[in-house]
Formats: sequence, C-alpha cells, structure tokens
Amino acid sequence: MELFGMPVVNVYLTVLIIAGLATVLYLFFSDITEGIGEASPLLDPAVILAFITFTSAIGYILEIATKWNHALILVIAAGVAAALDFLLYFFVLLPLKSAEVSLAYTDDSLTGQVGKVIVPIPADGYGEIVIDTVNGIISKRAAGYENQEIDYGKEVLIIEVKEGTFIVKEYEPFRFK
Repeated sequence: MELFGMPVVNVYLTVLIIAGLATVLYLFFSDITEGIGEASPLLDPAVILAFITFTSAIGYILEIATKWNHALILVIAAGVAAALDFLLYFFVLLPLKSAEVSLAYTDDSLTGQVGKVIVPIPADGYGEIVIDTVNGIISKRAAGYENQEIDYGKEVLIIEVKEGTFIVKEYEPFRFK
C-alpha cells in the first residue's frame, strides 16, 4: 500500500526520523514551551512527541515483521503507543516535574538563618558573614544589630536585610540547664 506516493513502511520511517529530530530539538529548546503542558497533560510537547515516535516505531516494526492489514497495524501501534505514553507520563515525566528543585534564593529567605563572621563587624560599620545552606556557602555583607561590634568567628543570627546588607546579632543558642 502507498501513502503520499511512498510505501507505508517509508512513511513510518520518515515520521520516526522527523519525530526523533523534533524530540532532540525539544530537549534543547524546552524552556520556550514551558507552560504549554500545564493546562492538560495531553498538550505537553514531550507527551505528543513521544506518542508520535512510539506509534511510528511500532508501526514500522510491525510493517516489516508481519503481513497484517495496514489499518490494523496503525490501530495496534497507536494503542501500544498510548499505553507506553501513559507509563512515560506517570512514571517518568510527573516525578521529574515534582522533583525539580531550584537553587535560587532571595536575601529575605535567609532571614532567621545562622551564619559565621569571617570579617569582624565594627560598631557603625560593615563586616562579612558566611551562611552554610543547601545551595552552598554564601558570603554576604553584614552590620551589627543596633550598631553592635561582633568579633571574628562568632556565630550570628540574621535579623533582617536592608538594601543588601544583612543586619545580624550575636547568636546565643538556647540551652537547657
């Protein structure tokens, strides 16, 4: 049987190659289409491209390996591709979306954290602190709360952030006696 002037086997192979190339391009440029799949999982380009790829690959293999009717092969290929697409979406794509962790932070999100003074903070002046977070070690400019002086190596509590400067107070951990 011919479709578009080509044998059906060649149509499946051509669609498979084009869908594979489109998938590779999607990997590189997926940030552009980031919000498309939010409305419905069926509109997610990764799901659509996977369905087309699965359908054409299964159709190509069945056309070569069997002598079944071309319409039956297309129906079987689409059914198996839908099942594989369902498994791909629920067991790979959804967990990957929920596991996305951002390394971004804001200065205000560091309020309440404990840091360590690496450059002494003079009265009415600035020093430097480091904060150990899940993102790594962050170094920031700091000033003493109520203009207090804080020595090198002391632990400090971040009280607030004003214009990029961390206002800190010497940290005194609560201890039971």
